[in-house]
Amino acid sequence: MENTAQEIKNRLVDAAIIHVAFDGWTDDALHAACQDCGIDPNIARLHLPRGGLDLAVWSHKMGDDALRLAISETDLSGYKFREKITWCVRKRIEIAQDKESVRRATSLFALPQYAALGASLIWGTCNVIWSVLGDTSEDYNWYTKRATLSAVYGSTVLYWLGDEGVDDQDTWDYLDRRIADVMQFEKLKAQVRSNPSLSRLLSGPKWVLDRFKAPQTKNMNRPGVWANPKDK
Repeated sequence: MENTAQEIKNRLVDAAIIHVAFDGWTDDALHAACQDCGIDPNIARLHLPRGGLDLAVWSHKMGDDALRLAISETDLSGYKFREKITWCVRKRIEIAQDKESVRRATSLFALPQYAALGASLIWGTCNVIWSVLGDTSEDYNWYTKRATLSAVYGSTVLYWLGDEGVDDQDTWDYLDRRIADVMQFEKLKAQVRSNPSLSRLLSGPKWVLDRFKAPQTKNMNRPGVWANPKDK
């Protein structure tokens, strides 16, 4: 039975990890992975047309898939929502395991031509977390939640890469502090909404923000939907 495209890409990523430490997420690493797992380089290129770049992208998406599975297999019912978010971010980082491969990917996606792609991958990870945890927001909050968590996730990964302590405990302490900051921000938003004076003061900006809606389908090529006031 022939391997599916997903199986081929998964095998290539697994085989490439050992080479990424030396070659980075490059075509050289992809070629070495092909040799190690016996996959024709032409077949690899068919599934990963941008070579090492697509290899790095697929590695990140494999991590997101592993996170989905980990969440589905873990009983988080006794956790407060803040604890669920913290658990998910920590689990996603732990899934990555190999710091050098993540460091190489971070360097790759820091390049100007790939910065937008790197940001979209982080956004995708945070979307997985919010979606699996049951986020039901349909307005601009859909964006602010993912944007805020993206900042937390991205900075925590960078902290983790430099953490040389035992069991990365400094990283998890840093993550707790960042999540606490986010909770304070959400508390402030709630206070503003409940304050009549502030609500009136911000009614203009809120009117604009309320026009934005969360994407309605998974295959949309744009980040969201602008709701025309005339359609209300």
